[in-house]
Amino acid sequence: MCEKFTVCKNSMEMLAQNNLNLPKVTEEDGCLLAGFDEDKCLRKISSGLFTFQTYLEYIQETFTSEKQNGTPILSFSQVANPDEVIIPDSATQESLRAKLKSNKNWIEKITTHLILRDFTSFMEKTVRAIRYLKNTRSFSV
Repeated sequence: MCEKFTVCKNSMEMLAQNNLNLPKVTEEDGCLLAGFDEDKCLRKISSGLFTFQTYLEYIQETFTSEKQNGTPILSFSQVANPDEVIIPDSATQESLRAKLKSNKNWIEKITTHLILRDFTSFMEKTVRAIRYLKNTRSFSV
């Protein structure tokens, strides 16, 4: 990101102004070893991935030379109550897309950096939770 967009050196104040409300895995979500809650954690992971889908589609559109087909989403078939997984409705997704597209070019670069940084953190914690589940029971992804 830093080499492609040159946003990393002098933009710490922009990184601090992250108002995107990106999904995060926190202790309250039941995904950390202390207080692990399988159902709550899987709902959070599934909901977070559905939310990130819109952000990742936005990034995909900004990289027109690197288009790929679709954004993979984790199956939430392991969630005990799939109806409790929060899936943003199409109006919310369209509103978010419009908001992201309205950004100026240099803000677009910062936005892309923030999305990818937070998605990486979210996925790191997701992988830890899935590994923990695999080690505590026969869990298949």
